[in-house]
Amino acid sequence: MAQTYNNSSQHSGQEEVVAVRKNGDGDIVELQLTSGKVVDYKTAQAMVKNNEIKNLNVFRGRDNEEHLRSNADGREDNNLDNLPLF
Repeated sequence: MAQTYNNSSQHSGQEEVVAVRKNGDGDIVELQLTSGKVVDYKTAQAMVKNNEIKNLNVFRGRDNEEHLRSNADGREDNNLDNLPLF
């Protein structure tokens, strides 16, 4: 079974993603956090695993690579692909 790191708790000090930067292929390459800090995709994955970013999880896809996604909450507007670009 694939391991998923799910970070849905509301610990104080946790950041949230407020905007994303995409490459020419439309892939997310950087994320901007509530503090204004900008982190690359791999750093964001590590931060999710360390409970430093809330409302995201890391999962292993069919390609056997780890990916980020928003926690399921029934909303589309807070999905990573739908966040504002910076």
